[in-house]
Amino acid sequence: MKPKAILLDLDGTLLTSEKVISSRTKQVLMEAQKQGIRIVLASGRPTKGMEHIAGELEMSSYQGLIVSYNGARVVECETGNEVFSQPLPIQYTKAVLEHLQGFNVKTMIDRDDYLYVEDVYDNVIRFEGAKLNIIEYEARGVGFKLCEVDDLADFVDFPVHKILVAGDPDYLQTHYQQLQEPFQGQVTGAFSAPFYFEFTDKNINKGNAVEQTLSSLGIAAEDTIAFGDGQNDYTMLTYAGKGVAMENAEEALKSIADEVTLSNEEDGIAVVLEKLIDKSCMKKS
Repeated sequence: MKPKAILLDLDGTLLTSEKVISSRTKQVLMEAQKQGIRIVLASGRPTKGMEHIAGELEMSSYQGLIVSYNGARVVECETGNEVFSQPLPIQYTKAVLEHLQGFNVKTMIDRDDYLYVEDVYDNVIRFEGAKLNIIEYEARGVGFKLCEVDDLADFVDFPVHKILVAGDPDYLQTHYQQLQEPFQGQVTGAFSAPFYFEFTDKNINKGNAVEQTLSSLGIAAEDTIAFGDGQNDYTMLTYAGKGVAMENAEEALKSIADEVTLSNEEDGIAVVLEKLIDKSCMKKS
């Protein structure tokens, strides 16, 4: 099956641990676009944190799409037009932010070029036995400027696509149900990394966003292939005609995938796509 669209998670999937696209994977994706296959980047990241990756893949020249905030926003690379947007209602944003004050977590929201937090010095979590300045990690990774406010719940008077909650992985695993319990049926909560739990509006997920966007373009689910590694990729892999989990993916995702490929460090995406696209025009590396 030669797909009409390739759906790609970023961290742990398209990007290596160094947060770059390997040369082999980039070459395959560039050739796929030249053959008329659309690329859709789908991540929990803010739109701003995905634009440079879309630029590296020259997606504006090939009608690519950015699905950000776990599916709460979709933007056309060519025009910059927003084709889908579903932020949290402001009253729910305030309620969630107030609720989170009772937990040992670092809470962040973004708007335009800024990442807003309540205390820039309360920034350390533990991950894989080491200390991680999670606020710096998020701000530098996306390119945000930092802004400190006294109370996020009081501060918010604008639409928010995602509330980002960071914490020690063990703590989040123990408490994530309590984090979202008061808002069941009102908002969506999901892990995007072991140290990130994210709130978006009701029924927001990558699968729904991709389905709504691609169906309007005449691309059916059976003509897509999706790659992912985490919990927030589940809906996208089940939507796609072929769902591929990375070797480094969570076991739950591997269990529902049509195929498990090599890890994000071993060109797992390229290994699969090279079997599906015409390689005759590809340069030898």
